Amino acid sequence: METGHIHTTIDKGIATLSFFHPASNSLPSVLLTQMTAEFKRLDTLAEVRVVVLKSEGNRAFCAGASFDELLAVTTPEEGDLFFMGFANLINAMRLCSKVIVGAIQGKAVGGGVGLLSACDYCIATEAASVKLSELFIGIGAFVIEPAVTRKIGKAAFCHLTLEASEWHDASWALSHGLYAKTVKDQDALVEAVASMASQLASYHPNALLEMKKVFWEGTEAWDTLLPKRAAISGALVLSDFTKEILSKWKK
Repeated sequence: METGHIHTTIDKGIATLSFFHPASNSLPSVLLTQMTAEFKRLDTLAEVRVVVLKSEGNRAFCAGASFDELLAVTTPEEGDLFFMGFANLINAMRLCSKVIVGAIQGKAVGGGVGLLSACDYCIATEAASVKLSELFIGIGAFVIEPAVTRKIGKAAFCHLTLEASEWHDASWALSHGLYAKTVKDQDALVEAVASMASQLASYHPNALLEMKKVFWEGTEAWDTLLPKRAAISGALVLSDFTKEILSKWKK
């Protein structure tokens, strides 16, 4: 099974971090670990002022957790370890001193919604619908909830997570604060993200750094909160209900 890959380029103060997986840009453990390490590395580079996060291809932005890995989980410890991948990545993005701009070209599901929620600013195409399908498969959006709620509020999170089988279009995401801006298509997205990233890179780097701290004030407890949430998901993924649903979806 191909595990996917990540790739980073740095130009004029802008680091572009892209990721890819053949299964609709889903996120197996290896990609989660690599992306976490890369955000920590970019945090240390003085020449980087802004990070653009994107996925490859012209379809899904991110399908969330890898179903193959979820099906392979046999113990609570293995489940906990897998969901800690999302917890570690979100915390790495939160603690990264660089402003992160998300380029969302297509649909985002589950952990993919959590990933874009951990960005500081997202620009998306009109095709970038979102869905939290975790309850539908017998778990819940426990790990990513703080990041999503921080963007859209508790009420909208409740609607999104309880309507687990429904897509919410890009205009919904825009009106609820998940996206800062939407554009017509991927060509327009590339242009809009490049313009925004260049503008941000022209600002005083210390001002950006201090602003990033302000953006994430009040999230200090996430270092302990997200691991607790990972343990909940890690236990639930072992249920017969979840295993049966995942097997059907895989087929």
